[in-house]
Amino acid sequence: MSYVDLGQVPEDGHTQSPIWVSDRPAQSSARPTPAPSTFAPIERASLRSLLQEPKYRPLRRRALIALLGGILLGVLLSDWRAGVTGAVIAAIADTVYRARSASSVPAWRRPSVAERRTEAQLKKLERSGYRTLHARAIPGSEAQIDHLVIGPTGVYAVDSEKWDKRLPVRVQSGKKLFHGPFTQKPRLVEAAWEAAQASQLIGEKLGRELVVVPSLAIYGPAIPWKILTIRDVDVFEGSRVRRWITKREHSLTDEEIGKIYEAATEVLPPRYAES
Repeated sequence: MSYVDLGQVPEDGHTQSPIWVSDRPAQSSARPTPAPSTFAPIERASLRSLLQEPKYRPLRRRALIALLGGILLGVLLSDWRAGVTGAVIAAIADTVYRARSASSVPAWRRPSVAERRTEAQLKKLERSGYRTLHARAIPGSEAQIDHLVIGPTGVYAVDSEKWDKRLPVRVQSGKKLFHGPFTQKPRLVEAAWEAAQASQLIGEKLGRELVVVPSLAIYGPAIPWKILTIRDVDVFEGSRVRRWITKREHSLTDEEIGKIYEAATEVLPPRYAES
């Protein structure tokens, strides 16, 4: 800021005040033009659009199950309070079922407790001419065969399952397998499909028909039978796996076992890197 003396006295006798002049450059009164925004406008998400996202599908399903359960029980008992109770029970049952049937860790990353127990049993069969492949992937799918056994009595696909021992295992009409209140039809269908895929792939490689017997070895709850065939899948308690395989008539020679094993190794790659 600098001082400027005008050096003159006006005729009216009044002294004119000195003028202070700013050294700063004058600023334009015009507002600067704002730079164009580089951000796209944010669209507000509606509740409907959020619920349509794939990650919210379990919530939608659970809400629908709770609604249907509530309506059913409320209508049957003619009491809205019973309907609310039914809705809560249905939602809890669905939550428990999904928690037991799903995992945040992919199954192929490491063998489960059940798989390790079955593998330990099958290892003892090697002295009797049996050969095994563990955790083999089915090309073009996320499925895997836990154990493929090739030996004198035939070829077997074994799925190892560890279930909650507090829930009973039962069969209805000889075709429906239940673990507590939960149907295990998807597990049976999957086991049969895996064996069928192995049979097709190995058979095409060998140039002849091959039968692979599907099975489900269950650990945990008591199984009220020795061996039971449900939907073409042999179901038994896990400790019986060796007995289930060896108590059959011999149908393959050592040469045939070797050829089937080599073909299976080629068409069914390992699910994870073998150490």
